[in-house]
Amino acid sequence: MQLAVREEIELPQEKLIRRLSTVLSDYLDADQIADVHRAYELASAAHEGQLRLTGEPYICHPLSVALILAGMRMDVHGIMAAIMHDVIEDTLISKEELADKFGEEVAELVDGVTKLGRIDSKSRAEAQAQNVRKMFLAMVKDLRVIMVKLADRLHNMQTLDTMASHKRRRIAAETLDIYAPIANRLGMHELRLELEDLGFSAMYPLRARVLDRSVRKARGNRKEIVSGIETTIKKRLADSGLAHCEVIGREKHLYSLYQKMLRKRRPFAEVFDVYAFRIVGEDIDDCYRALGIAHNLYKPIPGRFKDYIAVPKANGYQSLHTVLAGPYGQPLEIQIRTRAMHHLAEAGIAAHWLYKTDQEHSIYSQARAHEWLQDLLEIQKSAGDSMEFLDNLKIDLFQREVYVFTPRGQIIKLPRSATVVDFAYAVHTQVGNNCVSARIDRQLAPLQTVLQNGQTVEIITAPWARPNPLWLSFVVTAKARAAIRNHLRNFKTQEGIALGQRLLEKELDSIGHRYEDIPEQQFDHLLKRLDIATREAMLEDIGFGNRLPMLIARQLVDVSSAAGSETAVMPAPTLAPLIIKGTEGMVVNLAKCCRPIPGDPIIGFFNPGKGIVIHLTECNNVEELRKRQVNWIDVQWDKHAKGEFPALIRLELMNQVGTLAKVASTISRMGGNIENVQIVNQDSQLSVDYITLMVRDRNHLANVMRELRKLSIVLKISRVKSELRKKSQHD
Repeated sequence: MQLAVREEIELPQEKLIRRLSTVLSDYLDADQIADVHRAYELASAAHEGQLRLTGEPYICHPLSVALILAGMRMDVHGIMAAIMHDVIEDTLISKEELADKFGEEVAELVDGVTKLGRIDSKSRAEAQAQNVRKMFLAMVKDLRVIMVKLADRLHNMQTLDTMASHKRRRIAAETLDIYAPIANRLGMHELRLELEDLGFSAMYPLRARVLDRSVRKARGNRKEIVSGIETTIKKRLADSGLAHCEVIGREKHLYSLYQKMLRKRRPFAEVFDVYAFRIVGEDIDDCYRALGIAHNLYKPIPGRFKDYIAVPKANGYQSLHTVLAGPYGQPLEIQIRTRAMHHLAEAGIAAHWLYKTDQEHSIYSQARAHEWLQDLLEIQKSAGDSMEFLDNLKIDLFQREVYVFTPRGQIIKLPRSATVVDFAYAVHTQVGNNCVSARIDRQLAPLQTVLQNGQTVEIITAPWARPNPLWLSFVVTAKARAAIRNHLRNFKTQEGIALGQRLLEKELDSIGHRYEDIPEQQFDHLLKRLDIATREAMLEDIGFGNRLPMLIARQLVDVSSAAGSETAVMPAPTLAPLIIKGTEGMVVNLAKCCRPIPGDPIIGFFNPGKGIVIHLTECNNVEELRKRQVNWIDVQWDKHAKGEFPALIRLELMNQVGTLAKVASTISRMGGNIENVQIVNQDSQLSVDYITLMVRDRNHLANVMRELRKLSIVLKISRVKSELRKKSQHD
């Protein structure tokens, strides 16, 4: 359906719609092309009078985006959405109007690509984060949203020269940080390379020009070598019955070269001195046969072979990668794949539209993409705000993978430097929340252990275990980070409310009232007087030590009008102690200065904003805290307290070979774990060591110390009930 307009007076938008119609006619029928023209007419009228910085009519931009997608054989609704992708944002056309004229599917696609309206945000970064978050929510429903957005970004990058330099750098940074990695995560290799090279040129124009000149200059010297290697590989393949395999010499793109120079800290000459080839066969058998032929032809470099056919990447990418020592000792990078894998590697999820004959591979790519998006959906639900989501997204995008196994042989893909905790959360969020340690290849290992390829990992969980804020310092996956933050954020609030209710119940009971019997209107009256929104907020304040439970209790039952002020002097503590189970979480903290464990006589101090800190009654800091009139409370260990608690012991040992090994073996035999060892004094005869143990209770610690005392190498042993450093501590 060509427009009958003479070439010399044809407008830019008319040329574009004519080109688009020609491309679409290869795979869409006439009725569908007519629908595309209807979308063009609406968008053209809506954008009437709007110009781009290049001076051309604005409608040229969405038409160019549609042309990019037409090259990927995007379906009719995706093309229509591309043509109208800016009408909701930049014109008076509403989503409802689009749905009425073109159907709900097209309207949802356009809305998914549309930025949020006026955002009440503190910064451009926050606005960007909210828009990215919105786009991902739309992507979960329909992958075509990101296809349109990536094509939109590609055309914007192609026409970036007209913008001011600071805007060019900002958009280029966003492209390199978010959009190019997204294209990579979705397996869209060609699109990613173009986005990266355009982003690199806009971000560092001088570096890009210098690198480009160097590549052009060096290319002439390489042609003969590349041609010779290519001919040799083809001949050896043909001699082995694989003449149908295609051999292609390939060059690294500018941004890839730049990144390699940065990563390996090498000059251009050393990085560009690597020759890269691709062998494309018909089936998987061809690939492995070609690999054997290549390894016989040139010597493989140890540790540089990767089998992404047997274990594909997270984005569905499949190939064999190997590095060989070529002629004159030059490294040869070789990728070996089938034609179907090649199509998938170049187009990723777009292979679903581009190559209809390779349904098995394109469906696999789609499934991987949806799996990733579901993980992102879980991450965004856990994220506290859009900035946190964007941080988690960047962590997820910039990763290289390791492959580890569950005890049942299931393969779990994780980014490089992933730890046991990352693995636990990859298995299931609840497994991550309750993990305490792991067995790696049947050997016990701590949670911060970095995993290596091929290891078998078994997670050990406990029902009382909870995520530790320290985990955030070593986890690398976005899913683990988001889950830990979400649990800590929510669980701390829940713990505060639960502890606040227990404290209030205890105080009400001491003055002859039951929490359950207090009328609702009395709570409402008190909340209004204290200007607190909800009962939960009041209980949370009590749990975190921001309000005193005895004053709230007296106000509730109107025992004394003097209790109406929270500046009143602290009344004497009630006789009934608060029972500590050890599983209260972050609102009940065990003081690090004296390290109380179940069975010890203890006392609690209110620490505003954190809850209650538990000290030994004999702790050196208790007297100082009393002098400072810190609010305190009677507490007592539950007889059935569960968990493991740190205790510090001091040992004077004979300085012999294997001394620490004997001590560690005894502690392990008695069911204790060593958390830390500190050697504070050592000479040729004597060693003074401080060991932090994880024990169940006071009896357990006594049994461990009794066994240690039996060792001939132990001269003296005692429990440390105050800090090593002379410094008072109140957590």
